Amino acid sequence: MDLNGTVALVTGGTGGLGRRICHALAGAGCHVVVAYHAAHEAAGALAGELTAYHGHRALPLASDLADPSTFPDLLATIEREFGRVDILVNNAAANRWIPYSDLEALSPEVWEELLSRNLTSPFLLVRTLAPLLRRRGQGRIVNISSVAGFAPTGSSIAYAVSKAGLNHLTRCLAVALAPAILVNGVAPGLMEGTRMTDALDPAYVERSKAGAALGRATSKDDVAAQVVAFCQTDSATGQTLVVDAGRFYH
Repeated sequence: MDLNGTVALVTGGTGGLGRRICHALAGAGCHVVVAYHAAHEAAGALAGELTAYHGHRALPLASDLADPSTFPDLLATIEREFGRVDILVNNAAANRWIPYSDLEALSPEVWEELLSRNLTSPFLLVRTLAPLLRRRGQGRIVNISSVAGFAPTGSSIAYAVSKAGLNHLTRCLAVALAPAILVNGVAPGLMEGTRMTDALDPAYVERSKAGAALGRATSKDDVAAQVVAFCQTDSATGQTLVVDAGRFYH
């Protein structure tokens, strides 16, 4: 699909990875809706950058993705401002550091929070936007997952389970929404310059890099490039691609 003139909605758009995804999509020709929760100034600044650097329209749009009752207003604003949405990138996510062995710390409240934010909210947002995404018969959805959705790793059991669920949601939605909407996922591994990586033991990070086939961690640009590739393809749906510099094999 030619992305010139299409409209992309990126949730969690002001975060480190979200910013790179927004820039990559704008660079490919998209008008970008930067969905954010509380980072009003950052979202406005990013929208200005996107327009200045790439020459396409960018709209910062506040939305509490933890509250699905706000989704119809999100849809109405996008339809009023652009008359269309072609691409949804479900990038926003919640995270908690809880050792796998500490089941007592993984309370029902934390479990519900992570499953709700990382799995239920993306589904409900797709459900809300699907009529507009399928209108032109070339909709695209890209879900940002994690290698923790394939292997028992990551910050907590609840996070890993939520991402495994997101991977299967990607497959199920690909069936449900075909042929008008293609649904794929990108699962980053250890990624440079993120709060998660910065919180890890440096020795562990170096061992992980050494154990990857490419001898490095993945980058935000690697992930953003794959998001764009999934938006451009006309042949892949129901796939979640691990982007981790070759550390895990699936």
